[in-house]
Order: sequence, then C-alpha cells, then structure tokens
Amino acid sequence: MRINRAFRLAVGAVAVAVTTATTAACGGGSDKTALENAQEGELTIGIKYDQPGLGLRNTDGTYSGFDVEVAKYVASKLGVQPDAITFKEAPSAQRETLIENGQVDFVVATYSITDARKEKVDFAGPYYVAGQSLLVRADNNEITGPESIAGKTVCSVTGSTPAQNIQKKFPDTQLQTYDTYSLCLEGLNSGAVAAMTTDDIILAGYASQAPGKYKVVGEKFTTENYGIGVKKGDKETRDKINDAIEEMISSGAWDAAFQESVGKAASYETPEAPQVDRY
Repeated sequence: MRINRAFRLAVGAVAVAVTTATTAACGGGSDKTALENAQEGELTIGIKYDQPGLGLRNTDGTYSGFDVEVAKYVASKLGVQPDAITFKEAPSAQRETLIENGQVDFVVATYSITDARKEKVDFAGPYYVAGQSLLVRADNNEITGPESIAGKTVCSVTGSTPAQNIQKKFPDTQLQTYDTYSLCLEGLNSGAVAAMTTDDIILAGYASQAPGKYKVVGEKFTTENYGIGVKKGDKETRDKINDAIEEMISSGAWDAAFQESVGKAASYETPEAPQVDRY
C-alpha cells in the first residue's frame, strides 16, 4: 500500500515534535556562560529546597536560608537583582548534572568541595567551612561535644558520612540510623536518642525552626568546605564569584546573613569566615 507524501510529512512533523518535547523534558539547558546570562539580567541558581536555615522553599513560594542569601549576594555582584533570579532545586545527586547540562548557572547547596567532584565541575569558595557536630535538646547538659557521647544513643541518616564517622571514631556510642533527619528529630523529641549528628550548619538550621528547643554543642570534628559549583573550565565566572564571596565576608554581609538565617534562632555564634581558595 502506498503512503502519500502529505501523510509522510505529517508523521515526520509529529516525530520532530515528540523528539523536541522529549529533549526538553530531559532538561536541556543553555550553552551560555553564567556571566553571559548575568549580562542579560537573569540567572538560574541551584539550591536545596528542604534544608531549614540553608536552602528552603517556603509554603508561599519564597526561598530562605544562608545559601539563598549567599546566592543573592553573588548574583547582585554579577549585576542581577533578586527578582531576576530563578531558583531551581538541586538535590545532592543531581548537582553536577545540572551544571554540566547548563540547566543552572551555578549551585549554592551545601556543596562540599571534593577531588572527585572537581573532575566534573569547578568551585568558587569556600564560602563556609562546615564540620560534623551534635544537636541536643536545650535542657540536655550531659552532652557537650563528641567527647561526651560514649554510651549515649546518637542518630544520623542511614548510609551517610556522619553515621560512618560515628561508627569508626566513636565505637562506644550507640548509633541509631533513620532514613531522614526529621525522624532523628522525632527521636530526639521523644527521648529515644540523646543527640543528632551531621554538619553543624545543617543542625543549626533545624534548630532555627524551633528557637529555644535545641542547641548545637561542642567543636566540629570533621571539615567540609562548602563551595559554589560552576561549569568546568569557566574561570571567568569562578573568579567573579570568588570576588563576590570575599566582598561579602569583608563587608559584614556574610556574618549578618548567617545570623539572620540560622545563628540567632539556634543560639549559634558565627564561626570564623573561610579563606577563599583561588586554585
């Protein structure tokens, strides 16, 4: 049976449309650099949506947290105002892909700088030096740091680095793991666990959601350098972001952003500002 030309063209048009839609659904991004997009007056920035005090999408559709404030400050130094920023969710497992595909201009999402990640993306910063710490109820005076958790039950997320650190470094501690930190908080509230552990600023973020209920205790016992992820080889963007981070720190805006986001509510003093690494 012969298929006429008009039918073939129609089928071809549908195939092109489907291919285009599929490509869009897969998240094709821009080939422009972050600075080129900034020059046009807009930026797309990857953040976390579910970390109180750091990167949180609020119920009214606004965004809040220390990472958000850092992102807005950097954007302003690139010439982009807050209302011209599109925030995009950047789950941990997708951060490199979002950057590589041009779906975001850069990522500010508790993004630890590691050698493995530097094979795929470049980093500006660090803008914060985090470290594993402990969260306890405000009325708990027995746990004052990692040296006092022997024999206590400490909670973290299943398979996480903080959980592994407890197992390896503090074998006398009873480790309780759950799938989420919110379940650890429930255990803390009920008394099922004595402390919760992950990066200090993440703990401070949770504490900031219930002022006076929790406190972060003790010195940090690991080191995590949080950087801003940019496309591999985009030195110009990275240098401009480094300039912005250094200015945010020297101007006092960094300290103010930390205190407003997590410090005051969590009764957590602003730590020493990091030194930007211009490798």
